[in-house]
Amino acid sequence: MEISSSAFEPGGEILVQYSCDGANLSPPLEWSGVPEATQSLALLVDDPDSQPPGFVHWVVYSIPPTSAGLPEGVSAQATLPDGTLQGTNDFALFVGEAETFPGGAPINRIGYDGPCPGNKHRYLFTLYALDTVLDLQAEATMAELLRAMEGHVLDEAELIAVYTPQR
Repeated sequence: MEISSSAFEPGGEILVQYSCDGANLSPPLEWSGVPEATQSLALLVDDPDSQPPGFVHWVVYSIPPTSAGLPEGVSAQATLPDGTLQGTNDFALFVGEAETFPGGAPINRIGYDGPCPGNKHRYLFTLYALDTVLDLQAEATMAELLRAMEGHVLDEAELIAVYTPQR
């Protein structure tokens, strides 16, 4: 299984529009090679360079197995039209409703919130093929998703990119 983005190369720089310094849009993602037995997909995006490591930027699950990716600018809704669910990211731990990033974009708290480090950080996009549709409500945390996925991962793929702040 493979995951990629038309917005950046593996190991490449995430563009400003996908960060807190820009429009805070989720980047477009594409994937292929999903195992035939897959019942659903899940995507986690985290920052392994944060302190403590693993700050969560995006939790997506119950993605239909026939999906070939996610478009740019996925809505910050907990439930998407195709039944895909989005979880709570770690910005929800630190910010209130209607707060904005330095670039002026709203902080979503549900769905994608882009890179916003003090210096250059890596971002890990991990796609999981699962042998079940998880019994999780919308707005789950990464920890809840990881617990629910235990014993159900058929395959996984990773994409790493970096972001250097513009401020």
